[in-house]
Amino acid sequence: MDWNKLLNGQRRKDVHGTDLQKIGTNTSNGRFEVERDYDRILFSTPVRRLADKTQVFPLEINDSVRTRLTHSHEVSNLARGIGIRLTFELKEIIFPEQLNDIVLERSVPALLAAIGLVHDLGNPPFGHQGEAAIQHWFKVNQEKVFGHSPEDHIQDFLKFDGNSQTFRLVTKLQILNDNFGLNLTYATLASMLKYPYSSTSKLDGKVWKKHGFFKSEENIVKDVWKKTGLKEGIRHPLTYVMEACDDIAYSVLDAEDTVKKGLASFYDLVDFLESWVSNNQSEEKSENLKIITDIVEKIKNKNSEFKKENLSPAELNDMSMQMFRVYSVAELVNSVVDAFKSNIESFLSSDCNHKDLISLSLGKELCEALKEFDYRWGYRHKSVLKLELEGFNYIHSLMNMLWIGIHGNLKKEHESTTPFGKYAYQKISENYRRIFEDPTNDMPTIYKEAQLLTDAISGMTDSYLIILHNELKSLDKKWQ
Repeated sequence: MDWNKLLNGQRRKDVHGTDLQKIGTNTSNGRFEVERDYDRILFSTPVRRLADKTQVFPLEINDSVRTRLTHSHEVSNLARGIGIRLTFELKEIIFPEQLNDIVLERSVPALLAAIGLVHDLGNPPFGHQGEAAIQHWFKVNQEKVFGHSPEDHIQDFLKFDGNSQTFRLVTKLQILNDNFGLNLTYATLASMLKYPYSSTSKLDGKVWKKHGFFKSEENIVKDVWKKTGLKEGIRHPLTYVMEACDDIAYSVLDAEDTVKKGLASFYDLVDFLESWVSNNQSEEKSENLKIITDIVEKIKNKNSEFKKENLSPAELNDMSMQMFRVYSVAELVNSVVDAFKSNIESFLSSDCNHKDLISLSLGKELCEALKEFDYRWGYRHKSVLKLELEGFNYIHSLMNMLWIGIHGNLKKEHESTTPFGKYAYQKISENYRRIFEDPTNDMPTIYKEAQLLTDAISGMTDSYLIILHNELKSLDKKWQ
């Protein structure tokens, strides 16, 4: 791989009439192209919607518990910080080619910040349960919706993935003034593609189970790969860094939120980590486990100091968890930087087959332990499961109702022509409807209908989905 191509600052809109590559080119206002990408993402409407989308705990009223928005900003911040270290401390090792220092120092941190901010943008309401609900609706309605459509069209929806929706959102749905979406640089588009596969890829030895783009955006992805020197199944090297930051954020910070919600205590976490170390002792894991042991020792000492300050039990819990977060994030970030440096040759190889970066780092055991703690104490708590089930049912029911307005709409057929069908259709984003109705959209009609439905659901916040569901349900007696 070639960093000159991987940091391609050209935009898709710029390819018309030129093959010139603007790697980190300054703009008239003094910003580099990738820096402008971060701004375009930050000021887009879908980013603001993340404030009312579930990270772990649906419809959470406690402002100190994270949403998709706060999570995305935290991932972005961690990624930017690592980008600064890579370009200032490890420049000769990571970027051995003769790239301009200013290009690296400004473009790489900004690129990592941008893909950290955008990585969850296409996720539907109610977190991963939202993805499962969409997949399940298409599975139970497969014959009704698709009939005998080609298999490669059906899989996009039976395996619906928020990552693919993210790529679609920034390249098609978030319209500025044309059909290029946010018109991000090739560097950003390539590195935000977390899973470089389609839903129908048949590659042997496939590394990842998920997919990163739909059939409708396949030509865009091929263009991105051509301009950046990548190909199917091969990630941009900086994608590994962003993914590691996501792993750090949700493993450590979800544990903090679990304690903030009162589903577990600081002492529960310490006991769990000590048990993890004792149950996983081996010579092979000794270095990895030492990180956990050191953190536990430091945080227990801090907790003992806090006990002398006449704090309430809640304050003691919160302050201890804050320090746990500080120590854990620092250790994991250091381990990720070291692992990326040690494996840079393989990450730059055209046949790189690493699954992720965390598993190559000394922070692997800490990250795995925290994910298991999060799962046992947070994700599987009965209160969380109850809200996830409610969200699943809301999505299913709303998809039934919106389908009435979508199916047959282009030819004014079926129930789309009823008063309820017309009203339901008008409740879908005008942007999404315009793309659906665009005569240059050459996807099959049934594919476009299914995609408008997923566009509509994915673009909603948790609260709005429930409000719209209740409104439509009250207007059609069939749903009472």
